[in-house]
Amino acid sequence: MTTASPHAHGVHFGRTDVQNVGMGVGIVLIVVGVLGFIPGITTQYSELRFFGPDSKAMFLSLFQVSMLLNIVQLAIGATGLTMSRNGMGARNFLMGFGLLYIIFSVYGLIVGVGSAANFLSFNTMDNWTHMVLGVAMIGAGWLLSRHLADDAQTR
Repeated sequence: MTTASPHAHGVHFGRTDVQNVGMGVGIVLIVVGVLGFIPGITTQYSELRFFGPDSKAMFLSLFQVSMLLNIVQLAIGATGLTMSRNGMGARNFLMGFGLLYIIFSVYGLIVGVGSAANFLSFNTMDNWTHMVLGVAMIGAGWLLSRHLADDAQTR
């Protein structure tokens, strides 16, 4: 038994699909931010720096991380959980921060891995993952929020 309205588009447990996805993305980003501080999950942990290309720590041996990048992931995840309390907030989180991840990707590709301007310690895998994440977040925000206005009127 659920508390979902049978007429609403994609409503589960009192939350819309866009809210569930926003919360899910927020939780994943918080987990990634926390795991970035755990030795073993983050290899070369002794090389973890606060910021910059000198941080050689590798999350899951794939993604270059710094303390600042982990903190940014935690902050974005917490923002996602907070904003996903309602449908429009979740939509705005997914689309706005999806755009931010695309900007991170383009910035990382432009400045390069070894550049002093690479203050968040992005590597090539980070850059492409941020691009895919950003596009997926924007797509989910757009696709899952198309019926928010209709649902609000029928409640």
